[in-house]
Amino acid sequence: MTDSPSLYPVLRYRDAAAAIDFLTQAFGFTVVQDHREGDRVVHAELRHDNGLVMVSTETDDERFGPHAGQGWVYVVVDDADAHHERARAAGANIIRPLEDQDYGSRDYSARDPEGNIWSFGTYRPSLEPSS
Repeated sequence: MTDSPSLYPVLRYRDAAAAIDFLTQAFGFTVVQDHREGDRVVHAELRHDNGLVMVSTETDDERFGPHAGQGWVYVVVDDADAHHERARAAGANIIRPLEDQDYGSRDYSARDPEGNIWSFGTYRPSLEPSS
């Protein structure tokens, strides 16, 4: 088994350039790749710790159709309190407050400007089956 993820969420936005700005400022992502054709983000990759999310500008093609603002992503953070404060200070729309969960996580959820839901918490899912 490798340390790199095998699952990469893909989110499409009506304004992917603004989404990239928001995700880096509010949630602390780092841009790894950013490929554009004019104002359109063809493909971008944003990193958080050892995870990666791919972002592009929504297109209404016959294979996928429009679907911006329909995703939900969970991201592991070491310090949920500090992360929550950063997101709040950047104007993130916090939709579930920072709270302790009965399974040991401390987490919160926020909605980005195009409606995708992002949950950030200290719970780190295991890639190994539970016994």
